Amino acid sequence: ASLGTDQVRAIEVAIADRGTLLDHDVELQSEDDQCKAEGGTTAAQKLVSDAQIVGILGTSCSGAAVPAMEIVADKGIVMISGSNTAPNLTSDLRGKAGDANQKGYFRTAHNDVIQGQAAATYAFDELGAKRAATIHDGDPYTEGLANAFGASFTELGGEVVEATAISKGDTDMRPVLTEVSAAKPDVVFFPIFQPEADFIVKQAKDFAELSDTEKLFAADGLLSDTFIVIKETEGMHFSGPATPTGAAYEEFVGKYEEKFGEKPIQSFHAHTYDATNMLFDAIEKVAVRDDDGTVHVDRKELMDEVYQVKGYEGLTGSLTCDKFGDCADPKIDIVQNTDKEKTIDQVRGNVKFKFEPE
Repeated sequence: ASLGTDQVRAIEVAIADRGTLLDHDVELQSEDDQCKAEGGTTAAQKLVSDAQIVGILGTSCSGAAVPAMEIVADKGIVMISGSNTAPNLTSDLRGKAGDANQKGYFRTAHNDVIQGQAAATYAFDELGAKRAATIHDGDPYTEGLANAFGASFTELGGEVVEATAISKGDTDMRPVLTEVSAAKPDVVFFPIFQPEADFIVKQAKDFAELSDTEKLFAADGLLSDTFIVIKETEGMHFSGPATPTGAAYEEFVGKYEEKFGEKPIQSFHAHTYDATNMLFDAIEKVAVRDDDGTVHVDRKELMDEVYQVKGYEGLTGSLTCDKFGDCADPKIDIVQNTDKEKTIDQVRGNVKFKFEPE
């Protein structure tokens, strides 16, 4: 929920900044994908049924994007996500399309091939881990990131001693934690969501092999204000998108805080702000205006325009879209939550390692 809220707010800031688009007010219709496949399907069906909609910003979760994009692509509509990171939505970054890649899909968030590399590099080089365990929940994001971490960790010379999964809705994590503990890992990477992660960190304390919280490593899905306040997360490491720097980002945060009474609550607000402006700019380039002020936007021309994006200067860096829809300028931070950090802002500021792909 915090992920979607943060993104809708970023879109609202972008709309307020823009004022009007081609002298027309921008109307935001938001649907909740519930971070689930079913939610993605329902939301996409509602949106594509409206002939006035020319572009979609979303989804918040990769698991919702896979079925949503099948529906959206069928209508030739552009969809740009500021937070989907599952590799299968675009490519393996080595030229092979992902099994869920669809024409017209784009993202300004990083591809998790890169986040997996970042987390594995930190675990192997900085933490000195040689044995790793991974846990996912069957979701495209969690499974994709756990696999990306495992592949990179192995390439670096480490060994994945246990690769296992839980199911969404599980509350008793002892069976999985028993397996993981028996494998004697130096690090446990579990890029999953709440509430399942809450049960993992609390129940891990019952296992001698897992009681050192510094062994526990999560990702951006758990970099939220609601998770880091749990006492048992103190000591944990997290990978996630680097917090942008610079005057433009500071100005954005100021507007966000003024409008919503708090600072951004999750990791992908700036990426979503960039996605929104990228879409608006593309609409302005391809729109045709009648004498009476009516604006027409051809969906195919709009899609072609987004594929042409090169060197777009956003809050998150310089964005260029490839043929698979990856547009990000990816930078990953590894941060640590200790007993000193009390807010998500402070945790994201406690950077232990910075990673950019070569």
